[in-house]
Amino acid sequence: MTFNKASSVRFSKPTSVLPYETQNITNLYTLSKKLGQGQYGTTYLCTENSTGKKYACKSIPKRKLLCREDCDDVWREIQIMHHLAENPNVVTIKGTYEDSLHVHLVMELCEGGELFDRIVAKGLYSEREAARLIKTIVGVVEACHSLGVIHRDLKPENFLFESTAEDSPLKATDFGLSVFYQPGDTFSDVVGSPFYVAPEVLNKLYGPEADVWSVGVILYILLSGVPPFWAETDAGIFRQILQGKIDFETLPWPSISGGAKDLIRKMLVKDPKKRLTAYQVLSHPWIVDDTNVPDKPLDSAVLSRLKQFSAMNKIKKMACRVIAERLSEEEIGGLKELFRKIDKDQSGSITFDELRNGLRRVDSKIKESEIEDLMHAADVDENGTIDYGEFVAATLHLNKLEREENLASAFAYFDKDGSGYITIDELQLACKELGLSDHHLDEMIKEVDQDHDGQIDYGEFVTMMRKGNRGGGRRTMRSIINWEDAVESLEMSSIEAKCH
Repeated sequence: MTFNKASSVRFSKPTSVLPYETQNITNLYTLSKKLGQGQYGTTYLCTENSTGKKYACKSIPKRKLLCREDCDDVWREIQIMHHLAENPNVVTIKGTYEDSLHVHLVMELCEGGELFDRIVAKGLYSEREAARLIKTIVGVVEACHSLGVIHRDLKPENFLFESTAEDSPLKATDFGLSVFYQPGDTFSDVVGSPFYVAPEVLNKLYGPEADVWSVGVILYILLSGVPPFWAETDAGIFRQILQGKIDFETLPWPSISGGAKDLIRKMLVKDPKKRLTAYQVLSHPWIVDDTNVPDKPLDSAVLSRLKQFSAMNKIKKMACRVIAERLSEEEIGGLKELFRKIDKDQSGSITFDELRNGLRRVDSKIKESEIEDLMHAADVDENGTIDYGEFVAATLHLNKLEREENLASAFAYFDKDGSGYITIDELQLACKELGLSDHHLDEMIKEVDQDHDGQIDYGEFVTMMRKGNRGGGRRTMRSIINWEDAVESLEMSSIEAKCH
């Protein structure tokens, strides 16, 4: 069971969810057998008519979307899935469609079933198997947090195996309760699933640390077969969570290593400020040999992508801008949220101070000179600020730049006369259209022009672009959940439920 906050303003009838019209899904796909029933809708097997390739389609009935906030939840889920799409351990979204009755999300098909079902079938995992799975799960969490996303409903049911093989890759799914955030943001709406919810969520003041608590619960279950906080009722579960007492005495815990128990204790610390971060979990000796732990945490996604962008030549930066402007709102919605959170005064452009404050939230030791270099690199038009288009171009995932359709589209933009070559005159015209200076273009062409004919053909352009790249039914999306009695029975004012 997943519980979440109720909505207040209701629609008299279903309304549009997507901000654009789509084709009818039946023109492109054939939906067949039911694969599963979740809180957010029904998942079907679907076959692409043109290729015969199999996918999963989650169909969300619009009659269950009772308010604008419910529709926003669906749209945000779509944006977040696109935002995380380059992660190999996140289920890939292929397309989104809407008709008069449903919103359909066509996604990668994972035929290996839920992690939950494997836990039930296996009973217990060995420490080595559990460590491998937790490393994947926490890797997803670390990627989410780095990209400014909190999942908020991590549980074994929301991780799918790609195939039935014993060593199949594991993939995260169901981002229906996920939200965008930046360091320092706190949330108060009570969402999640009773066994996995963190104490600070019940206290209605939490941040990304709540995801780590949920993974700690999953780890405990993998090793013991039972949840650490259990009772017959939701009220009893919540009471156990708030007390935070973990049983390491009964079987099988006496035979489980001290390292595993140490990690669980540090993930299930009641005080979120003292809890391990996702990166620290990945660095724990039980997960990885401590001689191989990196010296410092990974850069945030924004910081690392800005660094990659700063190393690009001007032509490649211009191509990034062209590609960024051609991507759909779904694909760049997550970057839009990151931009909005850094642009504190909502002026539509990021100043140096705003960039410095944003980057120092994720790396307090970053030097002023480094920030100046990154600012200069992203500010392609050299007007002293980073506008939205510049930010998206500078923070796109490199995989998007390498897609053949995007490369072809960008090349065609520069190749104004369709000759199959980009000349210096065409680059000068592109600079003018993009509001950029055209200094030193001849030197840049020489850098890219491998056959030294004074122009850039498609092969040379692609080489430049890829060079250096590192690569149960639910009444409503925020339904009224009758767990007030369970919480109130705890007689603790700090977790009073106020769901209306």
